Amino acid sequence: MIETTEFADIPTTTLADLLGRDRVMDIGIRPLWGPVPRVAGPAFTVRCPPGDNLMLHAAIHRAPAGSVIVVESGDLDYALAGGNVCAVAQRRGIAGFVLDGLIRDLAEVREARFPVFARGVIPIPGAKNAVAPLGGAVRCGGVRVEAGDVVVADEEGVVAVPSARRADALAGARAKLAKEAAETLDDWEAAHRARIDEILAQGGFEG
Repeated sequence: MIETTEFADIPTTTLADLLGRDRVMDIGIRPLWGPVPRVAGPAFTVRCPPGDNLMLHAAIHRAPAGSVIVVESGDLDYALAGGNVCAVAQRRGIAGFVLDGLIRDLAEVREARFPVFARGVIPIPGAKNAVAPLGGAVRCGGVRVEAGDVVVADEEGVVAVPSARRADALAGARAKLAKEAAETLDDWEAAHRARIDEILAQGGFEG
């Protein structure tokens, strides 16, 4: 069994090349402070309706250490979490938050260096009324994420690797990175120019 921590040194760009656009969250899900460390871990999935953050607050006490808490919300009017929630999550070993929504207390989160990828910041908190199951499939940043999928997030973006594909994705990423490490810029330039010239020639370009 492949441990998800083995993805910690795999850039999101490499995974995006291998997995394609539909596994990459939209550009609104971004790091809220920087330089942000790369985050990699199994998804612990949460669904919060707009205006309510109860189940994220419940999740920080239930998610296993090493998890990336991934929240479906889409709410741009109320914060899903603040400084204390992030601090408790960090203390419990949660690797980070990936939220389709907002947080508050950014200065506290930044000072603690707790990784949060979200749509932004707003000072008003949500309510705590809506009870819902944890661990179901969610949609975050336009990507379907299931519990146990490997979530990798860095300054380039967020990629969700389906759990059924993680062994192949890891092997492919390692092979790609090894090949790139062995290639000089001169090698890359020559191959790149040849490829571009071939495409241009097929399109009838002269010059």
